[in-house]
Amino acid sequence: MDTILAEGGTKAAAFSTDGERWQAVRTRDRRADGAFVYSVRTTAVYCRPSCGARRARPENVRFHASPAEAREAGFRPCKRCRPDLPERPGVADQAVAKACRLIETAEEVPSLDALARATGLSRFHFHRVFKAATGVTPMAYAAECRAGRVRRELRRTATVTEAIYAAGYNSNGRFYAEANQRLGMTPKAFRTGGEGSRIRFAIGTCSLGRILVGATERGIAAIWFGEDDAVLEQHLRARFPNAMLTEADESFATILAAVVEAVETPARGLDLPLDVQGTAFQNRVWQALREIPAGTTRSYAAIARQIGRPEAARAVAAACAANPAALAIPCHRAIRADGGLAGYRWGTERKRALLSREAGR
Repeated sequence: MDTILAEGGTKAAAFSTDGERWQAVRTRDRRADGAFVYSVRTTAVYCRPSCGARRARPENVRFHASPAEAREAGFRPCKRCRPDLPERPGVADQAVAKACRLIETAEEVPSLDALARATGLSRFHFHRVFKAATGVTPMAYAAECRAGRVRRELRRTATVTEAIYAAGYNSNGRFYAEANQRLGMTPKAFRTGGEGSRIRFAIGTCSLGRILVGATERGIAAIWFGEDDAVLEQHLRARFPNAMLTEADESFATILAAVVEAVETPARGLDLPLDVQGTAFQNRVWQALREIPAGTTRSYAAIARQIGRPEAARAVAAACAANPAALAIPCHRAIRADGGLAGYRWGTERKRALLSREAGR
């Protein structure tokens, strides 16, 4: 497929590779409108990525950075999608972005009806487009936002009760009903660095060096690569300074073996329960990472668009860097818009090796 890469602009960066562009055309992704246009050799027309015309065969498609470039190449604009006219921002994208800002800044969680009214959409339509854009319902997103506030307030305020109300909960009962799910431990334990929590861990050898696996009763809490066992254990203790850390017994060997096997054959994935805590934004990024198929990659900008925050590519990269569970949350599949590997919490060479193995090389 003859590709002419788009130049400049946030949207162009989000759809800068052949794979990302063809995926946008295949799914008629309106978010790609304005990033590029594509022409079809057999019809001599060019279209927006979201055009509803009959889908062309890949070998007949050529990408262009702009309508002007497509016209210079001898193609005429499609009469159906009118790619020669100025792009109109998607109503749904604007609605989701506005709703996210309202949720993130509100003292109390807005109701679904209130969010729908604020965005000018019907209740049903708003709920559908919000979940399609972010991967979660508005109320689930609000719950994660509020949980993030609780984490910050628990570290700042004098008492758990003060933190609860400062985060926007209007009763202790409602907070405690979901505290373990949102924090991964009791509020008091979270506040005191995991005090009272038990984390089993083991360190083993894989082809990429030493690897530490830590788990609570709920699931995997940490998967980290390293070179020195003492340093790995020190990092675990720094993350959970007051938790009860115990070296795992033989019963943990199956979990460690599954992780090591995932290093050697990462395309198989790692299907283990997780117990990781992050901000609402980090959780959305981590979920998006888990949805990237093995053997493929996504740019930070593309992930930002997927979660409804197209301006947050750098924040997506930061969330990848904060990932506590390598392989289980495959942040190695996140790359720069130009195809570069960028950074990796556990070293670029390990990232390159994992991607190469997933690609069968």
